[in-house]
Amino acid sequence: MAISALQKERASYAPKLPKSLQGAVKVVNGAATQSIADQAEIKKLFPNTYGMPLISFEEGSTPKSFPALNVGVILSGGQAPGGHNVISGIFDGLKKLNPANKLYGFLGGPGGLVDHKYMELTASIIDEYRNTGGFDIIGSGRTKLEETAQYDKGVEICNKLGIKALVIIGGDDSNTNACVLAEYYIQNKTGIQVIGCPKTIDGDLKNEMIETSFGFDTACKVYSELIGNIQRDANSAKKYWHFIKLMGRSASHIGLECVLQTQANICIISEEVEQKKQTLDEVVTYIADIVAKRAANGENFGTALIPEGLIEFIPSLKVLISELNDTMAHNEAAFNALGSDAEKFKFIMTKLSKSSSDIFGSLPQNIQFQLLADRDPHGNVQVSKIETEKMLIDMVAEKLKVWKKEGKYNGKFSGQNHFFGYEGRCAAPSNFDADYCYSLGYTAAILIAEGKSGYMASVRNCKSPASQWIAGGVPVTMMMNMEKRHGHMKPVIQKALVTLDGKPFKFFASKREAWAIKTDYIYPGPIQYFGPSSVCDQPTKTLLLEQGA
Repeated sequence: MAISALQKERASYAPKLPKSLQGAVKVVNGAATQSIADQAEIKKLFPNTYGMPLISFEEGSTPKSFPALNVGVILSGGQAPGGHNVISGIFDGLKKLNPANKLYGFLGGPGGLVDHKYMELTASIIDEYRNTGGFDIIGSGRTKLEETAQYDKGVEICNKLGIKALVIIGGDDSNTNACVLAEYYIQNKTGIQVIGCPKTIDGDLKNEMIETSFGFDTACKVYSELIGNIQRDANSAKKYWHFIKLMGRSASHIGLECVLQTQANICIISEEVEQKKQTLDEVVTYIADIVAKRAANGENFGTALIPEGLIEFIPSLKVLISELNDTMAHNEAAFNALGSDAEKFKFIMTKLSKSSSDIFGSLPQNIQFQLLADRDPHGNVQVSKIETEKMLIDMVAEKLKVWKKEGKYNGKFSGQNHFFGYEGRCAAPSNFDADYCYSLGYTAAILIAEGKSGYMASVRNCKSPASQWIAGGVPVTMMMNMEKRHGHMKPVIQKALVTLDGKPFKFFASKREAWAIKTDYIYPGPIQYFGPSSVCDQPTKTLLLEQGA
């Protein structure tokens, strides 16, 4: 297989480990835990895994001996840089504990466990994937492990292969499912442990014990490089406004991190829009006002960062989308039977409330049809397919036309739209993610050897050099609350949104007025893998601000 010069060099990179994982490991139990909310309900649902203590690892003095065991690993959900290093860390950790240990990978995500599709991961296979991006070593998938029949199919294949533990690498939903699976396997005395690893580029799986989800660092650095390149182009051509939509449906962590890295002129934070109950027109006016102020200074160019899930955070649009979902769910046949677009538009307008119909009618036509046409299997709008950045360009342009007639604006506005998503999901992991992911995998191996289940691997103190990181485990139930999903209350890991009283947002808020008007861009450049630690090993701006570094 042909590889690039960079791949060849990266294959020899040895990820750095915390000191506590470099030799014998001592397990230290901390305080008992409880869920962040709904304690009685969560405890009732998870009697065997609720209230377990926090675990931290320290340097031990005497190596332990462990019996041989087989472990299965699953990649769940969307890709994130560093997944291969988690698997490498699990493999190396298991082999160090006992060379007879074996690691099996289930193919295509959780569906591989249910459908009994797997492969043994040997040293020769692992070595091909060290420090590489992607999930292609075993593939991923979005099958949800939610039914007892699925759990039982998992028991069948685990018993056949002699697997005593599963590691599920995924986001908040995947780790919620991992916890449910752990509880079920304990309750039914299957002898199968389940450990989770925190993955998502969106950055919304984090808390006191999970300081960051893996892949966030790399993806934000990739996007920030691209934003920096665009800003250099904008500052050179001096005639385009670039509206850049960034991944992050449920939270704006990516947008916030990228603006901290690049000092773009505008960055909309969905959580702020929701808290302030801003209307779509208010968001458009805010952007147009900055465009006009820069034009008054002779600068008819700039960059605006837009979170993928913005429209669901604008209260009036959230109501509109809910009404559209209900309308389409109850009138799908009648809607599809209509012939022309005009008839479909008229039909929808009669089903909406007055306020929602007014908003729907004010949207650009292409957005109207995207709201109607692009729906998921549950009949809901697929927000990621809504071209929010194009919508804002069109609406800002219209507002500026009005202002020009009123004498409030005398510039030129030309918008260019971009969406950065897939570009960052499978990038070669940064040194931070390469080290962090390897440490997470190694931690998972120790947790398994120590007989733990229902835990998520945790690596903390990430602002410091890797040798000073604190590895251990956190009970997944500690992160849970009850939320309504598809009409039913379910236990789920609480998503971490951008907090407006947090240090990263406060820092941005203190700078954004100046960044808006001045051309004060930072050009981060590509991820650096070789060179001084100050360039190669730095974590995200978000993490450094959160931890006061």
